[in-house]
Amino acid sequence: MKNQVIETAVPQKYLGNLGLMIFITLMNMFIPLSTDLYLPALPTMGTYFDSNAAIINLTLSAFFFFYAIGMLIWGPLSDKYGRKPILLAGNLLYLISSVFCAVAENVYWLIAARAFQGIGAGGITSVSVAMIKDCFTGKKRETILAITQSMSALAPMLAPIIGVFIIQHVGWRGSFWSLSIIATVNLILTLLYQETLQEHERNDGTVLNAIGRLFVVARNKSFFIPAVIFSLSAFPFMGYIAVSSYIYIDYFGVSELEYSYFFATNACLSVAGPFIYVRFLSFCKKNSVAVGAFSLGMISGILVMTIGTRSPGLFLLSFIIMSLTGAAIRPFSTNILFDQLKGDTGSAVSLMGILFTVMGSGGMVVASLPWGNVVMGLGAIMAIFSAMALVSWYVFMKSDIPFVGVKTTLSPQET
Repeated sequence: MKNQVIETAVPQKYLGNLGLMIFITLMNMFIPLSTDLYLPALPTMGTYFDSNAAIINLTLSAFFFFYAIGMLIWGPLSDKYGRKPILLAGNLLYLISSVFCAVAENVYWLIAARAFQGIGAGGITSVSVAMIKDCFTGKKRETILAITQSMSALAPMLAPIIGVFIIQHVGWRGSFWSLSIIATVNLILTLLYQETLQEHERNDGTVLNAIGRLFVVARNKSFFIPAVIFSLSAFPFMGYIAVSSYIYIDYFGVSELEYSYFFATNACLSVAGPFIYVRFLSFCKKNSVAVGAFSLGMISGILVMTIGTRSPGLFLLSFIIMSLTGAAIRPFSTNILFDQLKGDTGSAVSLMGILFTVMGSGGMVVASLPWGNVVMGLGAIMAIFSAMALVSWYVFMKSDIPFVGVKTTLSPQET
């Protein structure tokens, strides 16, 4: 039987089983590293380039927008050509773009380089998640998702602290040189990696036909509708990423180093989320898990608006509820969406990533608007989008659309 456990995957002669897991985990870290490493430098960069927060935050939103475009292309192509060629192309583009970011002479140069960096990152992360489905099934896959997603959460925990150190000793450009080094390491691992998608599992047809599989997957309501619902959480979460430094440094008046500690604490606690799901919640009814997570997100937003404005500590305690529950259901949501399909893994991962990224980019833009009170604005976004997810989930569960593993145990739909 194909890929029940890691030992049944294509043997990794050079990486080994543990090396493959480390490789997948590193690739899952690319997105938080690409943002969180230089978050503490955003105010400094604004001063350096003589630009306001809205312009500087385009370095974030441009990255995520073009990351979504990259996933649109790379994911389906990996189903046609295999994972390794796409990894090589995406990694090379990311590496070159990181160098251009490091030597940017003006903010618009930096924004453009970040856009190309996002396209490259799309190839790396879309393939990394697809590799998990190539190698694992069932509860084993859910456990592996929890492990890789938890370990990936170390990136946002450590990145701001490392970023502050780099800023203080090298300057903001050092953050992008660091990303260049990480991309070089990942490129070496890619060269050592042996393909996990077999020839007989790949899609036939032209490149356009391969990309067209996105629309085939999107027409599967059992996959697409819950994917949209789960992606709603990205709006407030990425809004927090965009304005967290302004909340802590400008609104509460803490130092850059203190900000990195608050940010890292949130990320550190979030590491436990996927393990909490696997250990305590994976045996609960799937519907109850989703309803509980969306409800807690709404409560978290209300707490941010009511007590989170009083101190950085209370803000952290209010926000961590949503952060922790969001992390806890990630293995559940990814695995249950995989269960709705038999093939087209790359296209499915691309659509999931695109939805998350589009929602997240919108959250960054809206959260960065000139709210009278940035904390109140973020809290309102959290409460509203969690409520939207809860209501949408209720309507979907009441519909007659099948949902494998939640409503029914029928086989997934053919795509």
